[in-house]
Amino acid sequence: MAAYKRLRIVRTIAEFRKYLKQWRLKEETIGFVPTMGYLHDGHLSLIRQANELADHTVASVFVNPRQFGPNEDYAVYPRNEERDGQLLDEAGCEILFAPSVEEMYPDGGVTKVSVPEIGDILEGHYRPGFFTGVATVVTKLLLQSLPDVAVFGEKDYQQLMVIKRMVKDLDIPVRIEGAPTGREEDGLAMSSRNTYLTPEERKIAPVLYQTISQVGEKFRAGERPPELIQWAKKQLLDAGFDKVDYLEIRDAEDLAPVYDANRPARVLVAAWLGKPRLIDNVAV
Repeated sequence: MAAYKRLRIVRTIAEFRKYLKQWRLKEETIGFVPTMGYLHDGHLSLIRQANELADHTVASVFVNPRQFGPNEDYAVYPRNEERDGQLLDEAGCEILFAPSVEEMYPDGGVTKVSVPEIGDILEGHYRPGFFTGVATVVTKLLLQSLPDVAVFGEKDYQQLMVIKRMVKDLDIPVRIEGAPTGREEDGLAMSSRNTYLTPEERKIAPVLYQTISQVGEKFRAGERPPELIQWAKKQLLDAGFDKVDYLEIRDAEDLAPVYDANRPARVLVAAWLGKPRLIDNVAV
């Protein structure tokens, strides 16, 4: 068992709430970072941001079965709690909530939280039920912890927008903060699934970020989305990507299609490269 300087691992909701209550009684603020584990520096940047925003930082590691489709990688999704704990401890996190599936979904659990429209497009279209799984588990985690602020990465930009809308609609008293996408030196967005890439695929992968960055620049310069999107998809396929699920320019708030660069927008992409499906986005 790893020895931590500060981190405490808890596995039940009751124990988690007990420790957080002690801080609340002293009117100390709490920052929360939900994760699925197998942490990298992108996750740790969220911890560092939470450290700046609150008196105490806590995190969760829970690989949520409800957001994986029947043919997705739930069973083999990378896990390493001891390594995660060491990284969290070094980053200044004080509590790691690491519940079992049975703790999170006792007796199966039948209630679901869905966020229609913004949750039905892009990722929601290609992964039916994904955002219902995300919204349900995040609602549970936020109600279990009731932090002052919760930090989510902008790499999963649509997820961030879904969660912001859900929190607003359900009056959950938590401030949701986005954190910039953590990137490798060559621009590839950090992701636990990058471990699935072969050495050859890893050399190709940065083309994803390079391409959507060029799309953003060309869009700001006045090029039209239909032609831009076709050009960008061809760039990815010519570079060695197997398939592009979507590559879109969308409004930065409601993710509606946009046709000119007179308001904040995002270029969002999901593309297959060998085993992993890589997602990324850039601001316009």
